[in-house]
Amino acid sequence: MFNLPLRRLPRASWGKKLLQTHLFGSVSFFSTGARALATEPTPRITQAVGDLTDLEKQHEIIARQTKLSKETVQLKKLKPTSPGLRWWRKPMYPYLWKGKPVRALTKTRVSRSGRNDTGRIVVRHRGGGHQRRIRFIDYHRKEPGRQTVVRIEYDPNRTAHIALLKHNDTGNLSYIIACQGLREGDIVESFRSGIPEYLMEEMGGRIDPAILNAKTAQKGNCLPISMIAVGTIVHNVSETVHGPAKYCRAAGANARIVNKIPEKRKAVVRLQSGEERYVSIDACATLGVTSNPDHQHESLGKAGRSRHRGIRPTVRGVAQNKCDHPMGGGRGKSKSNKLSMSPWGVLAKGGFKTRRGKNINKQKVRDRPRGKISQRN
Repeated sequence: MFNLPLRRLPRASWGKKLLQTHLFGSVSFFSTGARALATEPTPRITQAVGDLTDLEKQHEIIARQTKLSKETVQLKKLKPTSPGLRWWRKPMYPYLWKGKPVRALTKTRVSRSGRNDTGRIVVRHRGGGHQRRIRFIDYHRKEPGRQTVVRIEYDPNRTAHIALLKHNDTGNLSYIIACQGLREGDIVESFRSGIPEYLMEEMGGRIDPAILNAKTAQKGNCLPISMIAVGTIVHNVSETVHGPAKYCRAAGANARIVNKIPEKRKAVVRLQSGEERYVSIDACATLGVTSNPDHQHESLGKAGRSRHRGIRPTVRGVAQNKCDHPMGGGRGKSKSNKLSMSPWGVLAKGGFKTRRGKNINKQKVRDRPRGKISQRN
């Protein structure tokens, strides 16, 4: 039938041809001037390719967020036409929303100038400042389902940025503290209420730790600590099962999951100061680092900008009168041969301790490093 001579295949290529025959069906070894042809792939292979595409998309999102989180933020600097602008520095974030917040998610902030209900000053150096509106931040993240990031906004009441979320199913709007690398159009989800049904169907009706970790490990997702791997960096950490986030909410703050103790239903979290604390193993935590880590490089440039933020001046004790401070009064820079102390007479130096073994925090596993010796270790 064929006039072509029979060509013997090398022994090394037998396994490759058998594998192609097993995956793609029968392979024609003899053709009229063409290579071996394969039939259409089976549906099982097509499904595997589809799953691989989903994983590739998720990998691209994670890679993009990681790249954005490592970007070098430029500091805005103006020509010093006045003394107040000479040392003014501020980080530049072009992606921040330039409009007003959602009014339904805000309320007016009533300034009390550091006074309590009886009118006495309980917090010094407070007063004045520009009028603000408080943003309602969702620290619980109990609503399940996917949410899309509408925009990233500036919040005058905190150092970190906030993200406006819109629920894909209900359309509800809410504010959360934005993590580093989060941008408009990203999709985040909260797994605090449990594993959703669509994820259980993908895992075949049973929990697969590998698939679960691959589907949930994304910045901005809120998970119970029991679903987070040891060594993961998180923020917005809560203490109890149903409580709101309390730890690591400021700009650039983060914590690390150190250990899990399932028999005690507790987990150990290392805070940024080096202190390790017990939290519930079912408490919530958000993956990633809090946004705006370059807040520390900001320079106000003049005292007036502190007054705009509601911060009043701080006066040294030796510069006050004798009736106002224990170290005040006298001629010249004299503190009357007294030890450094607070306005209420509490010693500030010399190793004076204010805690005598009472009210010990039982949730503390290890204290933060103190002194030069602990820093070396």
